[in-house]
Amino acid sequence: QVQLVESGGGLVQAGGSLRLACAASGRNMYPMGWFRQAPGKERDFVAAINWSGSSTYYADSVKGRFTISRDNAKNTVYLQMNSLKPEDTAVYYCASSPLISATTDFKKYDYWGQGTQVTVSS
Repeated sequence: QVQLVESGGGLVQAGGSLRLACAASGRNMYPMGWFRQAPGKERDFVAAINWSGSSTYYADSVKGRFTISRDNAKNTVYLQMNSLKPEDTAVYYCASSPLISATTDFKKYDYWGQGTQVTVSS
């Protein structure tokens, strides 16, 4: 059974930083992604990383501010979020994909964490 547990969310002022972590068990060395969902909105792609960490993908809205990385020895994926904006406020979810390549399509991920709240105040 694959389990994903996110941590690191919280309340931060605009311009601040947070680092999210996603600890995985039951599956390692597979593509991982971060998605977010604001109240009343659909779940949006944020970032994805392939199994080795050599390829990363970002939504245009976070490019240059967010960095996805992974530590396969710890079976953990991270999302470093800098220069946070109020519009980044959302519940952030990590997800695991059974595919070979990382993908931005949430339908291609089969396991999801419970989510962690990120709130950015203006």
